[in-house]
Amino acid sequence: MTKDSTLSLMRAAQRRGWQVFQFEQQHLSLKRGKAVASAFAFALLGRFSETLAAQDALPGPWFRCRDVGEVELGSFDVVFMRKDPPFNMRYIYSTYLLERASNLGTLVVNRPDSLRNCNEKLFATEFEGCHPPLVVTQDAEVIREFASEHGDVILKQLDGMGGAGVFLVRAGDPNLSVMIEMLTEHSQVPIMAQQYIPEIRQGDKRILLINGEPAPFALARIPAAGETRGNLAAGGHGEVRELSERDKWIARQIAPVAKERGLLFVGIDVIGEYLTEINITCPTCVREIEAHTGIDLAERLIDHVAARLS
Repeated sequence: MTKDSTLSLMRAAQRRGWQVFQFEQQHLSLKRGKAVASAFAFALLGRFSETLAAQDALPGPWFRCRDVGEVELGSFDVVFMRKDPPFNMRYIYSTYLLERASNLGTLVVNRPDSLRNCNEKLFATEFEGCHPPLVVTQDAEVIREFASEHGDVILKQLDGMGGAGVFLVRAGDPNLSVMIEMLTEHSQVPIMAQQYIPEIRQGDKRILLINGEPAPFALARIPAAGETRGNLAAGGHGEVRELSERDKWIARQIAPVAKERGLLFVGIDVIGEYLTEINITCPTCVREIEAHTGIDLAERLIDHVAARLS
């Protein structure tokens, strides 16, 4: 609750006087050729609408949610797709329905076809000079050769989040083959093998880009003791830091491509000198950065959305 970036976006929209609605994947349908949703009118109440303080510190209800029935997606000015991975067929079908609304003029953040085409792990590999040595394959022998060449490597699934399905394999690890079998489902599913970056001990930096412009501060997610994953969901803790020159350079490589593909809100992950992922489905860390710097990134994003709408 105290780290939910979606609530920050809702608050910023509500402050502007916009009516906020909420619906989930299971609420989407296609009827008479039009994408519709069983929607709920949502409003933050009292001080929570201003401060986003923990709701248990408030004297009463902190939000109101009212069922408004079926609404055509094309009737909305803007729809934010805020859905965590896994990136699966259900997710893809949702983007098809959101695309119906986009074709009618609704601004969808981020653009539905790019949500489908820009896999968060693979998208990062498009930017030469930014990412570490890696391979993507379901061939066990290719992965073993990569591990033999690079020593310590990270193995990870292509559709996960929060550090799920991420393994550190040390040089000579006798469990390498069984990890490859498990992650590739016996050579049926491709995975990524990536050179291990020791700087993970200093944190996995989440850098937020709004319309291609990076926020001046990142949230470095520091792994817990005995962990190799900095993800907050895996027990890491966050430290807000200013961007380095290398961080800014990586952001500049990504910015024009993100803008071209309609990716208005992006979270890139940088470990040491390397770009490791580009998050476009549900970027987070807005609340943590605001709490430490006073910079309201949700307000900045809603400003860009308002400019697009006008």
